[in-house]
Amino acid sequence: MSFACDPDGLKLPDAHFIGGAYINGPKEIEIRSPSTGDVLGSIPCAGADVVDLAVRTASEALERSGWATLRPRERRDLLCAWADLMEAEAQTLAGLEAICSSRPFTQVLTGDLVVTAEQIRFFAEFADKEGGALVPVSDDHFGYVAEEPYGVIGAITPWNVPISMAGWKLGPALAAGNAVVLKPSEMTPYSTLYMAELAVRAGIPDGILNIVLGDGQTTGVAITGHPGIDKVSFTGSTRAGSAIMENIARTGIKPMTLELGGKSPMLVFADADLDLAADCLDRGIMANAGQGCVAGSRMIVAEEIAEALAAKLTERFARYRPAHTLASEAGFSPIISETQLARIDGIVQAAVGQGAELVCGGCRFEREGSFYRPTLITGVTEDSPAVREEIFGPVATFQTFATEDEAMTLASHPTYGLCAGLFTRGLSRAMRLTRRLEAGTVWVNRYGRSRDHILPTTGWKSSGLGSDLGREAYRANLRPKSVLIDL
Repeated sequence: MSFACDPDGLKLPDAHFIGGAYINGPKEIEIRSPSTGDVLGSIPCAGADVVDLAVRTASEALERSGWATLRPRERRDLLCAWADLMEAEAQTLAGLEAICSSRPFTQVLTGDLVVTAEQIRFFAEFADKEGGALVPVSDDHFGYVAEEPYGVIGAITPWNVPISMAGWKLGPALAAGNAVVLKPSEMTPYSTLYMAELAVRAGIPDGILNIVLGDGQTTGVAITGHPGIDKVSFTGSTRAGSAIMENIARTGIKPMTLELGGKSPMLVFADADLDLAADCLDRGIMANAGQGCVAGSRMIVAEEIAEALAAKLTERFARYRPAHTLASEAGFSPIISETQLARIDGIVQAAVGQGAELVCGGCRFEREGSFYRPTLITGVTEDSPAVREEIFGPVATFQTFATEDEAMTLASHPTYGLCAGLFTRGLSRAMRLTRRLEAGTVWVNRYGRSRDHILPTTGWKSSGLGSDLGREAYRANLRPKSVLIDL
């Protein structure tokens, strides 16, 4: 096999990163390659004592370095230097991400890393351009609203796009003057650790960014329940988000940002450009093998074009070929683990058992690694597990509608409201239905983000609280303080 990155040449960091240095611990958690199933190494699992060390280190670093009160332009310059260094070390970062994740090396190199560096610069620019506000009060008073950092942010990121998710959390938190204790997924820690190392090399003070390794049950609980954590920011499943809310409520009130699961609809009307729609629906569910909270997993299509669109999708799905994530040419992504693959297949088979029909897929690729075939399911009802549950795999349901109101009824999900896609040539319909769709983000005649970082991502219903990205994310890392002075 031709590798774009030599796996034997990668030095895999396998320790916590606290106070600008790697801190070893007993290796308790195995990390496997989803491309082959091979064990790559092991990492420690931080208990309450290690988390406490990281939180105290972050708090002391804020006091010692003056990061929160640093001249804003200096903080901006240091973050931009970090972004520059990430780009300079892109080959290493992309290799560390691809070797243990579902992300192909070439896509990380040309996509994830480029966008993340841009996002860090985007948030860095807020540091010296956003501030408080004067407020109108009586002439014998002086009133203003100051905005100050929280202090220590506890962040937890998922395994599906590690570099991107770390950038979502770290960019606004650091730009606003906070310190961070971040736990990456125990399945994909390597690139996040190296990002932290690069931050110190770029001049960000030791202890401002700390990485603790471990699982959710031990390390995640210790972070979200620690009294020294001033705010929590989490991206992951709705079930895990609910557990975090419960733990915070039990151990002490603090603000939180939760970007959670999705079961996003993609609606195609009869007047849509079918080739454009087919391409967008294809990418919307098959990107990263469907392992994304924004995956467009529910296709809702006008009856008169359903047969033609299903044929176009089946043709596109048949083109995918799996490949090792370090291969020279990007292939179809593996599922992150055998456990997750079994869960995906279980939901598919349960739907079929309830009367659904497989148009294509419905089984794994017969090769090494955890690869599942692109799957399209028809004949589903609203109570089908394939419609109700977030599958997090390359599986889409295909439903049809006769009227606009029926389309809206199918699009509404009892639990999720993260994203939605809408395909139509009618501007009036597009404007009308974007208001009716119950989702924090709606894409029209496209599906997925652009590099316009000013647009926030916001979950409705059980898809989250607060926003990542956009000006909203920066402001979410600051707390207001009202000041009134007698003159």
